Amino acid sequence: MPPTYAPARQFPATQREPYDRRVTTAAGPTPDELVLIQRRTLRVLTVGQVVGAGALAAAVTVGAFVVQDILGQDTAWGGIATATVTIGTALGAQVLTRRMRRRGRRPGLVQGYATAVFGSLVAAVGVQLGSLPVFLLGLLAFGQGQASNLLARYAATDLAPVEAKSRAMSRIVFASTFGAVGGPLLIAPGEHLAEHVLGLDRYAGPWLLAAVFFAGSAVNTALRLRPDPLVVAGGLVPDGPLGGPPPLATAVRLALSSPAGRLGLASMVVSQAAMVAVMTMTPVHLKSHGHESLSAYVISLHIAGMYAFSPLVGRFADRAGRVAAVSAGAAVLVAGTGLAAIAGDGEALLFPALWLLGVGWNLGLIGGSTLLSESVPASQRVTVQGSADLLMSLCGGAAGFSSGFIRAAIGYPSLSRIALVASALLLLGAGVRLWRRPAGAVLPSG
Repeated sequence: MPPTYAPARQFPATQREPYDRRVTTAAGPTPDELVLIQRRTLRVLTVGQVVGAGALAAAVTVGAFVVQDILGQDTAWGGIATATVTIGTALGAQVLTRRMRRRGRRPGLVQGYATAVFGSLVAAVGVQLGSLPVFLLGLLAFGQGQASNLLARYAATDLAPVEAKSRAMSRIVFASTFGAVGGPLLIAPGEHLAEHVLGLDRYAGPWLLAAVFFAGSAVNTALRLRPDPLVVAGGLVPDGPLGGPPPLATAVRLALSSPAGRLGLASMVVSQAAMVAVMTMTPVHLKSHGHESLSAYVISLHIAGMYAFSPLVGRFADRAGRVAAVSAGAAVLVAGTGLAAIAGDGEALLFPALWLLGVGWNLGLIGGSTLLSESVPASQRVTVQGSADLLMSLCGGAAGFSSGFIRAAIGYPSLSRIALVASALLLLGAGVRLWRRPAGAVLPSG
C-alpha cells in the first residue's frame, strides 16, 4: 500500500526551490518526487543532528564544573549553566520559529547553529577570564544550537506520510545518538588540547570543540537542505498583520484546547524538567563523592538512552498510538528517578538510573511532540511547535537552575524524588486517557 501523504497546499512559484530537474513542474512535486525529497531531507537533517549533538554533549557536561571553578566547589549555583542553556534554547525556539514560518526551515536552522558558534566562543572566553557573566552570556547564545536541533525533528515530519510521522521524527532524534554519546568522550582530549597545546584553561577546550561542531552543522544545513521541506509543504506564512505569528498566549491556548494537546504538551514539559533536574546534578553529585572521572561515562550512557532507541520508539508510537508512548515514557521516568533516589553515595545505580531517565525522555518527547502536532490545525502547527518547545525549555531551565539549590538544601536523593512525583503524575494522566479509550481503539492523535 503506498504511503498516504497529507494534502500539500499550493505555494507561489517564488517560494519554490530547485531540487533536481524532476521537480520543476508548476503543479508542484508528484507523490514519487515527494518521497525523494523526504529521503534527502532526512539524510541532511541526520548529519546536522550528529554534529550538533556532539557539540552540545561535549560542552554542557562541564558547564557545572566551570561554575564551581569560578564560584567555589560548594556553590549551590551549579545548575545555572544548564539553566542558561535551556533559557537560550527557549528564546531561540521563538526566534527561529518566526523565521521558519516566513522563510522556511533551512534559514531558521542555519541561524540557530551560527548563533551557537558565536556563543561557544564567548563561553570559552568566559572560562579563560574566569568571568561568570561572560560565560553565561555565551551559554545564552549557545542554547540556540539546541533549539535548532530540537526544531529539526519537526522539519523531518513536514513531508512525512501521515502514518509514519513518529518514525520520521524518531530517525532525527536517533541521529543524535552518535554525536551525543561521543561528545562527552571528547571532553578529555578537548581539555588536553586547550591546556597543553593552546595554553588555555582546560575547561575552555570543550567549548572550542563545540564551536567547530556547530559550524559544521550550519554549513551542512545551508548547502544541502534543498529544497526546504516547509516550502515544499506549502507551510510558509507571509509577512503582515494577517500572516504574522499569533501571540505566545494564543498559541498556548490553542495547544491546550484539546485533551490530546494538553497531554502532548504535559509530556514534553514533564519529561524535559525531570530529565534536566536529575541529569544536571548527577555529575556534581558524583564529584562530591570522589567519582568525577565517571561523570563522562554516566552522561554518555544517559544520552545513549535519550537517543539510541528512537527508531523503536517511533515505530511503537505509530503502531500503539501516541498516548501509549507517553504512558510508557512516564513509567520509565518513574523507574529512572526512583533508582536515582535510592542510589545514595554509590555510583553503581546511577548508570541504569540515568539510562532509564534518557529512555523515558525519548518516549515522552516523541510521543508528546507528535501528539501535540496532530492536535492543532496545519496553518498554526509551526507556531504551536515553537511555543511548545519554548515552554519545554523554560521548564527545563527552571528545573536545571533550581536543582543546585534543591540538592544543596535537601540532597540529591530528594531532588530525584521530586522528579519521581512529577513523572508519576504524568503517568496517571496518560493512564486515565488510555483507560477511557474505546475497546480495541488506538489513540494516535487523541
